[in-house]
Amino acid sequence: MSDWQERLSEAMTARGISGGELGRRTGADQLPFWSLLTQHPAYDDFWRLQAVDRVLREHPNTVPTLLVHSLYDQEDIYGALAAYKALESSDPTHERVFLVIGPWHHGQSNLMGTRLGPLQWGADTARYFRERVLQPFLDRYLKIGAAAISKPAPVLAFDTGRDEWQRLESWPVSCKTGCVARSKRLYLQADHHLGFAAPSADVAYDEYISDMAKPVPYRMRPIRPPLSTGSTWRYWLADDQRPFSDRPDVLSYTTDVLKEPLTLAGEPIAALQASTSGTDADWVVKLIDVYPDEVASQPELGGYQLIVAAEILRARYRDNPSEPQPVPAGKVLSYRIPLPPVSHTFLPGHRVMVQVQSSWFPLYDRNPQTFVPNIFWARPEQYRKATQRIYRDAEAASAIELPVVPEDALKTAAAP
Repeated sequence: MSDWQERLSEAMTARGISGGELGRRTGADQLPFWSLLTQHPAYDDFWRLQAVDRVLREHPNTVPTLLVHSLYDQEDIYGALAAYKALESSDPTHERVFLVIGPWHHGQSNLMGTRLGPLQWGADTARYFRERVLQPFLDRYLKIGAAAISKPAPVLAFDTGRDEWQRLESWPVSCKTGCVARSKRLYLQADHHLGFAAPSADVAYDEYISDMAKPVPYRMRPIRPPLSTGSTWRYWLADDQRPFSDRPDVLSYTTDVLKEPLTLAGEPIAALQASTSGTDADWVVKLIDVYPDEVASQPELGGYQLIVAAEILRARYRDNPSEPQPVPAGKVLSYRIPLPPVSHTFLPGHRVMVQVQSSWFPLYDRNPQTFVPNIFWARPEQYRKATQRIYRDAEAASAIELPVVPEDALKTAAAP
């Protein structure tokens, strides 16, 4: 291990250390861009003015464009779909803007696509994309005399539950037959249950202690640097979440075993009713597919808890990412947390799980849980334990809004 890696490892495990102090100890503060990061912790004009989706929205697209999104992109799960949203509104007839949503990690469309971590697909999905989508697209629009090649589907999305491609007319709400995905609320209920029935209790909540001296890791140790020997950074989004389900600072809610398939195509939204004893907090929400206890075709997936989508919201930015505000301690507030878009079917025999926690370290820096003007420079004494409450009663019902697609609408959308 190099001297720099040793200093990084020591700093990362130190209690009550801020991102700015981490940079000072490792020498990153000598880099101009690191200094810019610490000067702009909020989404101010420094970030807005260089946002690619904003630039694209202001300059409508005039050439055929194929955008490729990876559902398990560990490095940029936002960019391709943000660009698609910016461009597709100026192309209502789908003549120039096309989208492919594949079951890949970052850049895997250029590699072998038969599996993602423990998940195995029935075919090489990346090769299918390159041969059946990318090559015809390039031929049609770049080769002279190749206009006879058929226009690609407006959207080609891989369903990671069904293990099949779907040809859709647009994304995220419509499919080939004109169906519209319906938002259905899946409520957090008593006894850590999930269900579609709204709660009726007068006052009900679950709580946990969030301690930044013992943050919830984003994956099990050892957590190796992304480019180190033996690193599995590419696949961390497909890690089994069972090791976190039993932690006292993680709340897990689960449905009964599904009897019918539940297909999602679009953006789930976590609608939390929550309070904290601190004046700032992080809310991490994970939507998870819980496999049956036994999977005959692949025994290692028995009971597996697979992330379908996950996201974090720093409470200080609950109303405006540009203007941080303290959280009123002890007050129940509404938080809407859009999760990354999904294309997934929860199959019969599986269950749906939602996990809620307040740290995701070191993927995200530790929140001191005390409001400070610039979190990069929080002092050690400002890192404090906090009691987090997630409410699930009639007046404050926490739920996750699911973009559910009717089953009959997918019958004619499957790609050949």
